[in-house]
Amino acid sequence: QVQLVESGGGLVQPGGSLRLSCAASGIAISLYGMGWYRQPPGKQRELVASITRGGSTNYADSVKGRFTISRDNAKNTVYLQMNSLKPEDTAVYSCVAQPALGGAYWGQGTQVNVSS
Repeated sequence: QVQLVESGGGLVQPGGSLRLSCAASGIAISLYGMGWYRQPPGKQRELVASITRGGSTNYADSVKGRFTISRDNAKNTVYLQMNSLKPEDTAVYSCVAQPALGGAYWGQGTQVNVSS
């Protein structure tokens, strides 16, 4: 059974930082492209950042220079370091594992609230 479990969300003030973790079981993430999506309140889900099997990264324009995605294949975990957080970063953040041949495994999400 494949499970992706996110953690690290919470309430933070504008300008603060959080690090999200996505721990995988049932798959070896070294074989998958991994990504983080978010869904703000009342809006559609959007891609935040992704990282390929080879380590190449891609970011939404809104988070470039502030967020960093990384992976530790030995720990079977993907991270999202979020700095200089803004109120508009408030959302449910979910991680996804994408096999090369299509489909996806999703985590349940973790809530991030940026507010003073």
